Amino acid sequence: MTEVTSNPTAETTTGSAAATAKADKPARKTTRRAATGTARKTTRRSTSKTSAAKAAPAKSSIPGLVGETPAQTIPVTEPGQFGRINVMDITPNEERGIFPARVELGEAFKVTAQVFIEGRTKVGATAVVRNHRGKEMSRTAMTCTNPGLDRWEAELTCGERSDVKPWDPEFAAIKRQLGEWTVTIEGWEDTYASWLRDARIKVKVHDDVENALDSGAELLARWAVTKDARLDAEQRKLLKEAAKTAADRTLPAEERLAAADNAQIEALHESNPLRDGISPSAPQRFKVERPASSFTAWYQFFPRSEGAYVDETTGKIVQGTLRTSVSGLERAKAEGFDVVYLPPIFPIGVTNRKGRNNSLVAGPDDPGSPFGIGSSLGGHDTVDPLLGTMDDFKALCAKAHELGLEIALDFALQCSPDHPWVKEHPNWFRTKPDGTIAFAENPPKKYQDIYPIDFNADMEGIEKEVERIMELWIAAGVTIFRVDNPHTKPVRFWQDVIAAVTKRHPEVLFLAEAFTRPGMMRALSYVGFTQSHCYFPWRNTKEELSEYLLETNGDDGYYQHNTFWPTTPDILTAYVRDNGIAGHAVRAVLAAMGSPSWGIYNGFELIENKQRPGFEEQIDNEKYEVKVRDWDSASKYGIAELLTSLNRIRREHAAAFSYHNLTLLRTHDENILAFARHTPAELTGTGKAETLIVVVNLDGHNAHQDEVHFEMTDFDVDPAKGAHLRDELTGREFEWHWDNFVSLAPWADVAHVFTVVR
Repeated sequence: MTEVTSNPTAETTTGSAAATAKADKPARKTTRRAATGTARKTTRRSTSKTSAAKAAPAKSSIPGLVGETPAQTIPVTEPGQFGRINVMDITPNEERGIFPARVELGEAFKVTAQVFIEGRTKVGATAVVRNHRGKEMSRTAMTCTNPGLDRWEAELTCGERSDVKPWDPEFAAIKRQLGEWTVTIEGWEDTYASWLRDARIKVKVHDDVENALDSGAELLARWAVTKDARLDAEQRKLLKEAAKTAADRTLPAEERLAAADNAQIEALHESNPLRDGISPSAPQRFKVERPASSFTAWYQFFPRSEGAYVDETTGKIVQGTLRTSVSGLERAKAEGFDVVYLPPIFPIGVTNRKGRNNSLVAGPDDPGSPFGIGSSLGGHDTVDPLLGTMDDFKALCAKAHELGLEIALDFALQCSPDHPWVKEHPNWFRTKPDGTIAFAENPPKKYQDIYPIDFNADMEGIEKEVERIMELWIAAGVTIFRVDNPHTKPVRFWQDVIAAVTKRHPEVLFLAEAFTRPGMMRALSYVGFTQSHCYFPWRNTKEELSEYLLETNGDDGYYQHNTFWPTTPDILTAYVRDNGIAGHAVRAVLAAMGSPSWGIYNGFELIENKQRPGFEEQIDNEKYEVKVRDWDSASKYGIAELLTSLNRIRREHAAAFSYHNLTLLRTHDENILAFARHTPAELTGTGKAETLIVVVNLDGHNAHQDEVHFEMTDFDVDPAKGAHLRDELTGREFEWHWDNFVSLAPWADVAHVFTVVR
């Protein structure tokens, strides 16, 4: 049940010899896996026993040459101390050092940091990922993307992406990977790059050449025997031979320099550099969550409408049950969804029961709103007998699991006046001065059939009861709770409940149906809400969508995981109302491709888009009546087919979806929106980069043409070859370069969803 409260130039510094050799070449934005560096289990205190100030001159690795003293690793003995290299402003950072950023297992994400040293010396940076047991899992060379601000970045993953379900036997291995991982940024002096920059100049102008080349020879020889570089025998041999040539004064200076300045040494410098003065940051924590915590496709239906029909004898509707709801599971599976979300399935109160379209008086055959929870038959721990029994619900969950679907159950913490709690725990409700219990309201909206909970008298008791109820449904097969209006309850309440539940069941997820202020949304994510509803339905113009896509898929995505729903039982916007089939298609593409998590409320496939006059919700709302639908007619609209295609694309290109990898592409027409998702090859698990390009015509009535700018180098595309694209919706193929013509018409293609084939 939705309750909306508000709508709210500097010298180049780089660790790459290639960048040194070609100062005019743009910095690469991709990152590389590198087997470099030393594994340490703590970054608070260095393993080095010697400070730079006390270091003795280095012993020469080549007889006759005097070795220079390399930068030393300075011990860091207390928080706030700097190492030999300065590492600052790491992002994402933790709120007050308490709430770690959240990522799904295997989800690609980006870390950035300022890394610098005094003077002209060059530095490098490495990002080291360790699991919750402190074991080093990966180490990645960072790229300097803003030399003027000393800003370095790397794209990482914590573990490998998986589609294992919580009930699968393999989930035990997945569960062991969950918890708090860390990322440590190691800054280091790039002695080789600094030397090479000066040596090139000196050889070219014949200035102090012998000293320059002797220093290079010594550096190469030292590099060859440095354990931190993790060199194999062939790599050590390469460096030693290069050092020998660079030290040979019988050879021309250019030939001696070339031994240390070539493609082989450059490649080694990128993969296994000599790292002096290694200075680790404090570990940055990341909460690694289970598969489907961020990447999910939801499908909502009301069990009482599944299998419902009109009795020809009486002319009355016979409602569906949990047993007939198998049809909803099968439809969700056929359309490619992962999670089936069920509204409350508990007994519905009689007192003040709402009639059709939220009328105050219910007719004798009106079933009432499932959000008016509780009657003489039971409360939140009871299955509505009109739907079936607890055994029926367990059988439905078992069938869902057999189909590979998770069951998400609505948990609305509120009561009808007939709920057992009203008599058993009267102190759980707020009483007016006249002695009556206050019903729920959000003026001018009133919910006379609902009593809200008052947490001031016995929050601990309410917490224990909610934990008991959730345990019951988890035992029946529920793996996700979709919580109704959590922002109207104390944040501390949810913090306690979620902590208690997930301590016993770390696989259980929580979605917040909260439409409210940013501070409350952030707080809910801090305390354990894995996903949340959001304001996507009301973001419809190009400007609004551009801003919201970046907000959803930016730094906020480390905490708040927005789930894009085009419509819900509570939400039917004017855009969906006014743009017909094309409008439904546009919103489906934007939802499925614009966020890693999205959802569809059933009936979307049937273009149910008539509003109740004066309200942004459907007329004949399913919350207040049983719907009899003709699912055989869905094929004439094509939306079900589109949903199936979108979920197939998401499934086949799952590595492209992250809350941290979306880029807007420049277009000119106000109705053409384009964006891309890109995950580099080293993070996909397949060795092949994943790039999706989405182009949408937002106008449901008119055709539009435009030019889309595609910055090929940002997406690892060779400009000399261009990009070969395949439209995953139609199968057509295209060749793209920097600027590309597109034409989209609502009666043909409302959107392109391209994958980069090469």
